[in-house]
Amino acid sequence: MSGRSAFALHDEIGERGDRVGDRRVSRARVAHDRPRGPEVRQPRRAPRASAMHGHGASILVAAIASAFGVGLLQITGLLSAVVAADDVAGESGTVAFMLQLLAFVFIVIAAYVGAVVTSNTFATIVAGRVRSIALLRLLGSTASAQRNTIAREGLAVGVIGSLTGAVAGTAIAVALDRTAVATGFLPDVGFSYARPVLAVPIVGVLLTTWLASWIGCRRVLTVTPLQALSNATELRHDEVTGRRGRNAAAVTLVVIGGVLLAGALLLGLLTPLAVLVGLFGGIISFTGVVLAADAVIPPVLRLMGRLLGSRPAASLAAGNALRYPQRSARSTVGLVIGVTLVTTFGVAVASFEQMTRAAMEAEPELYQGISEVLAMVVGVVSLLIGFSALIAAVGLVNTLSLSVLQRTRELGLLRALGFSARQIRAMILAESAQLVAAALVIGLLLGGVYGWIGAQSMMGSVNGSPGIVMPGVPWIVIAAVVLASAVLTVVASWAPSRRATRVSPIEALAAD
Repeated sequence: MSGRSAFALHDEIGERGDRVGDRRVSRARVAHDRPRGPEVRQPRRAPRASAMHGHGASILVAAIASAFGVGLLQITGLLSAVVAADDVAGESGTVAFMLQLLAFVFIVIAAYVGAVVTSNTFATIVAGRVRSIALLRLLGSTASAQRNTIAREGLAVGVIGSLTGAVAGTAIAVALDRTAVATGFLPDVGFSYARPVLAVPIVGVLLTTWLASWIGCRRVLTVTPLQALSNATELRHDEVTGRRGRNAAAVTLVVIGGVLLAGALLLGLLTPLAVLVGLFGGIISFTGVVLAADAVIPPVLRLMGRLLGSRPAASLAAGNALRYPQRSARSTVGLVIGVTLVTTFGVAVASFEQMTRAAMEAEPELYQGISEVLAMVVGVVSLLIGFSALIAAVGLVNTLSLSVLQRTRELGLLRALGFSARQIRAMILAESAQLVAAALVIGLLLGGVYGWIGAQSMMGSVNGSPGIVMPGVPWIVIAAVVLASAVLTVVASWAPSRRATRVSPIEALAAD
């Protein structure tokens, strides 16, 4: 089968499906106008589309984010107590201040990443529930009732995840403390782990998870009852690019974030508090990237897909990027988050070590006795790189798995057109390859800029600092990111595609 004929048949059957859906709507309208018997009283409470179904990964993301924040506060508090007990390093409050500043920055980043991942996951779940939600609308439920139902699920996810993560984060910190004391790596300073400040990451993760679920399910408001009787498809690429308000907001956020990042780079020569300006600049600019993803990422994916050749599977994979822009953007954003996050931390650590060595060489007397503390800080931050990447990895695997499983009807249509199960798996593999390539290009670029500005804004004003320097490049981290991205994406897509292609074409076409 040629790629051209496959596209033609795919579009023709899609149009026939639309006409069938229109006839169903017409029959429904005729039935609506016929005389009816006594009115059936509707239940006072709207039925639910689902109850916590498919939220295991979201709970895990919230738990990891909470454990990240609580554990980080416990570990940095412990290190601050160790520094205060040291005769040399304890005389200066710089190290302790830097530790607390780092803890705040990492907690905000973890909460933000968890929120983006949760919002992306809920958007994917809602996309798979459109037909069920439309049926409930047809039975009398309102859009706001359905959205409130899903938002309550998000609140439950936040409560369970944040409390579970708090316990896990404290347990990890205690275990590390006791191990370090037993091996003689750290002295026993009698640190207390019961601190009111721990409520900050717990409540923060709970609220951001709930807010992210509320934002992620906003599509519920656009679902109409008629979509239960016709083909409920996502927006086309021309419709996505035509949303001027959303696209203008995305550009505005990117510009504002870029200005703040540039300001943080220069302000970092005066005070380490400039890292807070850079933090919010990064969050604002990346939010703009996420908002623009529906319009920008699909053309990039198609360009990457054309490099894979002109075989039917590769051509169809490249065309799907524009045919289903919202689905393509959701899948790619999940990987962009992970690549950007790990690259940011990797470049920040490499630049931090580079600038610290230069400062110690310039003023060795000032930094005498804190080499071991700085080494511990670098070690803790390096450990947190993997911890943060885990948040994004869970979200990526869950989003990709849900996206493939929700395509059972689409894959059944391709089987009916003559595609073999092997060709469909080849198409999904081609989609994964173009997704990895696009996400690596975007994520490595953003992460390099964010990490360099983060280290520069924090270390640019310390005594002996060399000023503005070239960013450190962690080649091992970058190589690991490339390899892990490829493996995670293929694994997350391959297993669900095997399950989906085992279903017969007739059963797949009958699926919702």
